[in-house]
Amino acid sequence: MTKSKTSDVAAELDTPSDLPQQAVDKISATLNVLLADAFALYLKTKNFHWHVSGRHFRDYHLMLDEQSDQVLATTDLLAERVRKIGGTTLRSIGHIAKLQTLQDNNDAYVPPQQMLIELMNDNKKVAAAMRSAHKVIDELEDVATASLLENFIDETERRTWFLFEASRQEGGNEG
Repeated sequence: MTKSKTSDVAAELDTPSDLPQQAVDKISATLNVLLADAFALYLKTKNFHWHVSGRHFRDYHLMLDEQSDQVLATTDLLAERVRKIGGTTLRSIGHIAKLQTLQDNNDAYVPPQQMLIELMNDNKKVAAAMRSAHKVIDELEDVATASLLENFIDETERRTWFLFEASRQEGGNEG
């Protein structure tokens, strides 16, 4: 199938796909927002990993390091999926900042429990955004991208669960 060129893909990067160009453009735009949020979540998680303090330091420090690694691992897979179908992806920190929907945290100090709750809420937002993206992807009949997102949703829900449990007060279910 010959695609009509409506996207800004350089001829040298034009990867062949059986998906219509309109679908490639929509999938790429959808995944690029998820990718921008993944980078934002990665950096926030790493920031909190570097700056956590208090009596649960070791546990939180290790958990946040593990979680930041998980988030970072999604970035290459998302970006490569965009390229596999013939789209273009993020090129700079500025591009990330333009597309991200998660809020940065530049505070000099964040209490550990607040860190965990903020990351839990961010992971919940990412999972919801992935579900919304999945609906778009399903409509465009891109099974491979849908499958990728299903795995990422599960991983994101696991991080949310761990952050929820770690943020709970002793003996309570608040968090």
